[in-house]
Amino acid sequence: MSEQKQYRRWYDKDPILREALELLKLKSETGENEDGNTSEFIIKLQQEVAKDVIDSVYNMVTKYAGKGNRWYDNDPVMLKAVELLRVAPPETQRTAALKLLTALEMNSSDELADNTDNQ
Repeated sequence: MSEQKQYRRWYDKDPILREALELLKLKSETGENEDGNTSEFIIKLQQEVAKDVIDSVYNMVTKYAGKGNRWYDNDPVMLKAVELLRVAPPETQRTAALKLLTALEMNSSDELADNTDNQ
């Protein structure tokens, strides 16, 4: 019988997604995302997620905004962005994470804005 690895957070299953969200968290905590480009990048995922899923995300945002314990719960835009990423298909999560990582590691808002236009 094989043991299945237990993950603490939904994004821990994919190392690229985990790294992208950890960098996003660091930027959020240090105030480096004040221009909002990072959040807007992830929100562009709305175009790839079904309406019923988006409605579910909005319900989640309403429920947890400012009340949760997660690092992104106190920023309504970030909460919406991360929840949209959470419910996106794995291929979309990975693509978004790779683009987000590239932009975050280059520390370039211009690169991030260019990537959102290509989504």
